[in-house]
Amino acid sequence: MLRSSRPTRLLGRSRIPAPRTPCTPWSSLPATCRDSRALLFTTPASTRAFATPARSGIRVRVPEPAPKEPTERDRITTLPNGIRVASEDLPDAFSGVGVYIDAGSRYENESLRGASHIMDRLAFKSTGSRTADEMLETVEKLGGNIQCASSRESMMYQAATFNSAIPTTVELLAETIRDPRLTDEEIAQQLETAEYEVREIWSKPELILPELVHTAAFKDNTLGNPLLCPQDRLHAINRDVIQAYRDAFYRPDRIVVAFAGVSHEEAVRLAEKHFGSMERSEPASPKPSEFGSETSLSSESSSYDSDASSASSSSAPSSSSSSSSSSSSESSGLFSRIPFLKNLAPSNTSSPLGSQPIVPISSDDLTRPAQYTGGFLSLPPQPPPLNPNLPTFTHIQLAFEGLPISSDDIYALATLQTLLGGGGSFSAGGPGKGMYSRLYTNVLNQHGWVESCVAFNHSYTDSGLFGIAASCYPGRTLAMLQVMCRELHSLTEASGYAALNPVEVARAKNQLRSSLLMNLESRMVELEDLGRQVQVHGRKIPVREMTRRINALTVEDLRRVATMVVGGMVQNKGQGSGAPTVVLQEATAHGVRTSELSWDQIQDVIYQWKLGRQ
Repeated sequence: MLRSSRPTRLLGRSRIPAPRTPCTPWSSLPATCRDSRALLFTTPASTRAFATPARSGIRVRVPEPAPKEPTERDRITTLPNGIRVASEDLPDAFSGVGVYIDAGSRYENESLRGASHIMDRLAFKSTGSRTADEMLETVEKLGGNIQCASSRESMMYQAATFNSAIPTTVELLAETIRDPRLTDEEIAQQLETAEYEVREIWSKPELILPELVHTAAFKDNTLGNPLLCPQDRLHAINRDVIQAYRDAFYRPDRIVVAFAGVSHEEAVRLAEKHFGSMERSEPASPKPSEFGSETSLSSESSSYDSDASSASSSSAPSSSSSSSSSSSSESSGLFSRIPFLKNLAPSNTSSPLGSQPIVPISSDDLTRPAQYTGGFLSLPPQPPPLNPNLPTFTHIQLAFEGLPISSDDIYALATLQTLLGGGGSFSAGGPGKGMYSRLYTNVLNQHGWVESCVAFNHSYTDSGLFGIAASCYPGRTLAMLQVMCRELHSLTEASGYAALNPVEVARAKNQLRSSLLMNLESRMVELEDLGRQVQVHGRKIPVREMTRRINALTVEDLRRVATMVVGGMVQNKGQGSGAPTVVLQEATAHGVRTSELSWDQIQDVIYQWKLGRQ
């Protein structure tokens, strides 16, 4: 045994002399031995010399650079057809693979409205080489987690499974993406399932209101397109519509294939085997900008490590009307309630839209910036429950235009959301539950009539939404709105007891960092984070860079960003109106008198607190 294969004792020396064994030069040791020694001796003092007997033939080991931080092991390669392959080879018992397509409801035109919702339901059905039953059986044999989900800006096919099953998983993903049969029977089944799903979501205010906030905030454009398939579109979607959607978005230049826990060489080999034969098509929109961390497979160097530094990966403004009339004939910058409910709410009426010609996606559909309009949307009041012991609650959401994901101030806005925090009136408490956040201490702990109050922050490629969602007892709508406005306004105050203080800011920063790091312990979260960052930024932003930027935030940074957002002064590509967005569904209860708030009354309260563009 070589003595040099064990660490030298620096604090003492054995009294028994060791046998004189010829020493082997360091360079002749096996690679595995050299690697294990490098890990063993990687300490803050790794540059000091080790105590070794001075004898001829001994080579002094030159200190090797420290190994890469696990979250900086990402690499990106571009295949000849334009598909980007990203990998992060942090080892584990499970590995992940995902395919991320630049598609979603924001890009849909009238002909393809609702197709994203149906597309994700058609995943993992019959393909050219497997029946639906064979596909289901193969998926079940894999174990782990395999899923497809659609969002406003992405279609995601992803799976986390055993390391040995990754080749089979990639094959299944490639089949369901590239070669689905899309039979009339399968489409009819998924439309029926989607109809039930839509009705169920519409019956739950806490689920449908976040969707309606987007519809009201981005009226008739991009991010305001419905994520759920509208009821009157279910009868218009057929195989031709689905195929038109696939032709528009399922193109190599809009696809990222991401691997977590797989070596980059293996990731490129699998991606090239299953996706390399996709024909490169002429993009209808300008090609995404090239980033320094991205390479081409046809170049001299096929791949290399991503840079460790970070990268920050619709027209004229619309004015909001203050009219609160419910007449459908009025032309207004806001919503009249009757047309909205007629178009999006579930109904039993069918429309013969399937006979209309399909208008293909244009370059304007793909490049149009999200234009924030703001506005007011009121749903019909909830009737009293048949059981008087069951409570009903008024639901209200107040939002302002937020920041895009590439903004330098996105970390400050995320910290503000954590600082506001909030949740439901019942919580088990405990560390890390946000029980010291503002919406808990100032709202839920002070007002017994508040059922829930929570801050939200939705960030997209060119815009976002920031605000508070709350529910309260019937008859307390105006008081609830006052409390929500007070909490948002207090974020902008420079002095006084309600102003931001260093202690709560430090607590929010700690909570945001810990949440970020703990979420990344999940293989599926790590995978989605890698794929979506490459899709949006063109590269993976290291976690160290994120935490560094969170650490650098000050009270003044948070106050400045809060003033900009809740003051309606955000300047995104779409040049938004700066007006507030309010979605309301009031509740009625036995023995409680309620009066429905008008948009004028709501605007008066909001402007009294100096929120929104004045």
